[in-house]
Amino acid sequence: MWETGSGSITTTTMQKNLILIGACYLDTILTVPHFPAEDSKLRATAVQVRRGGNCPNTLEVLQQLLYSDSRQQQQQHGPRTTKITPHLVSCLPQAQAAATRTIVSSFGGQHQPPGQDEGKENMIDFSHCLFREGHDEAASSYIIRSAETGSRTIVNFNDLPEMTFGEFQMIADKFATTESGADCWWHFEGRIPETTLQCIRYLRQVIAGSTISVEVEKPGRQGLVELATESDVVFYSQSWATARGYTSAEECLKGEAPSTRASLMLGTWGAEGASALWLPSGEYMHCPANPSGKELLVVDTLGAGDTFIAGMLYGLICHADDWSQKAKLTFAVELATEKVQREGFAGLAP
Repeated sequence: MWETGSGSITTTTMQKNLILIGACYLDTILTVPHFPAEDSKLRATAVQVRRGGNCPNTLEVLQQLLYSDSRQQQQQHGPRTTKITPHLVSCLPQAQAAATRTIVSSFGGQHQPPGQDEGKENMIDFSHCLFREGHDEAASSYIIRSAETGSRTIVNFNDLPEMTFGEFQMIADKFATTESGADCWWHFEGRIPETTLQCIRYLRQVIAGSTISVEVEKPGRQGLVELATESDVVFYSQSWATARGYTSAEECLKGEAPSTRASLMLGTWGAEGASALWLPSGEYMHCPANPSGKELLVVDTLGAGDTFIAGMLYGLICHADDWSQKAKLTFAVELATEKVQREGFAGLAP
């Protein structure tokens, strides 16, 4: 908002916090001609190691979008009236571990390799991460990507102790006692549902004005329906929906609507795009991934859903009033469609 001083106009910057809670991985991606048969030997055509995890991926894309916003505002010489601070809450190896340095540096900023956006400040706050003493290795994912079918087979290993409810309480209490604590958006990956449910209910007590979103992604994971019941915004994956017997995003959203308090439900459906259901109005909207029908060269689908979530969070938080509901959904779908046509997440911001 604008404040008028004596003979000059000054601006007051509103502080908002976006806190993402989820696992962080180091991914080893093997591209193979076809998925190997059991007890066979196959040469990979490419190998790549990069940081992964739903929330870290989403944060990497969000950071690009926030940089882009800041740059445009500077070019237009306009006031920056709202500052979004993204935070990561994740279990990591001990702070001095090489794996931890690799993870932090993957977001850019002062640890960015020479020649790669060295002037950018790392926007993301890692101070609420849980650094596990005595552990040097990060959680790991080994991903076999088939060139023949485009399938992705993922094997995870995580030796780090999971976040406890008590640890989350201390994090939430820190935000509750700050001036900007009331203006927080908390996004949960949907891991360890019994702990996550305690966390959400605690937030309702200590920071009642918080907005809470959750991912309902992994098929068969017990307790995800209960998380959706307690959240304001819910992201449903196609794999979870099909495991529940739904044949479309629309069917999933309308079928799950009676069991949630959410004001917005979203469902991704691969190449078909994504859908949204606003409540209590019941307004339903679908956005295709490729409305032009032109052939797309799909390069890398890893993290497409995380990119969609980044686009939606950006629209809901940064353009809450000046973008229509359709514009928010369209932006997120277009961002995810752009992502699958490139390796990784670099260069996604418009």
